[in-house]
Amino acid sequence: MSDEAADGFVRVRLDLSYDGKDFSGWAKQAGGRRTVQGEIEDALRTVTRSSSAYELTVAGRTDSGVHARGQVAHVDLPESVWAEHREKLLKRLAGRLAKDVRVWSVQEAPSGFNARFSAVWRRYAYRVTDHQGGVDPLLRGHVLWHDWPLDVDAMNAAAEHLLGEHDFAAYCKRREGATTIRTLQELSLVRGDDGIVTATVRADAFCHNMVRSLIGALLFVGDGHRGPDWPGKVLAAGVRDSAVHVVRPHGLTLEEVGYPADELLAARNKEARNKRTLPGAGCC
Repeated sequence: MSDEAADGFVRVRLDLSYDGKDFSGWAKQAGGRRTVQGEIEDALRTVTRSSSAYELTVAGRTDSGVHARGQVAHVDLPESVWAEHREKLLKRLAGRLAKDVRVWSVQEAPSGFNARFSAVWRRYAYRVTDHQGGVDPLLRGHVLWHDWPLDVDAMNAAAEHLLGEHDFAAYCKRREGATTIRTLQELSLVRGDDGIVTATVRADAFCHNMVRSLIGALLFVGDGHRGPDWPGKVLAAGVRDSAVHVVRPHGLTLEEVGYPADELLAARNKEARNKRTLPGAGCC
């Protein structure tokens, strides 16, 4: 995966959002399942009148049912295609795409930009309500109902034990050859005037199911089933705990992706590709 477009191509950054309810996640899948990547690639091929699809690279692959407000992707287009369509591409995509996915910006990316490897952080929000009556029907596709009262202060106390660089194997679904070491930069919860509790989760990157597992553990603390020190103990144990539930995806939204200044892109790409180990970890 190159950090520069091939000769004769232009790297284009796309900023987009989608409602994940009717998508089988971001990534294209076999069997004709509807995905965000597939929808946008099909639309790009159609509006540029191209014979083949141009593949998108995304900042963070979202799972089935997860939403995005601030997703970022890039695509390499032939110079001739970009020159012909750049002025009207955004409007034509709006006319072609289904209403549950929108592209908000299409622009030539700076040198060295890679939507995935250039990112320095991803910020998610998870929304949950413990209102006895349930979820506002107008928000039901984006807010989880938890039918136990939640102590947000206890949840924030538990979250403090999870911050920093750790091996999050206890909160991730393992993938062969992939590290589970991540730096959790922010994990905080606030109850709004409407009673909805919003968790902000920001890290340099996330492993599979990490956010939803972290929220599952914090909910167990918030409703009194576990103490505030329990999520930290699970983290230190380094193995999956059957009491940590992966909460449902519809409460989760990718809110924003952060990138460094243009002159730092190359250094960030190199750093992101390095497989991490914790300080003091041996090689074997």
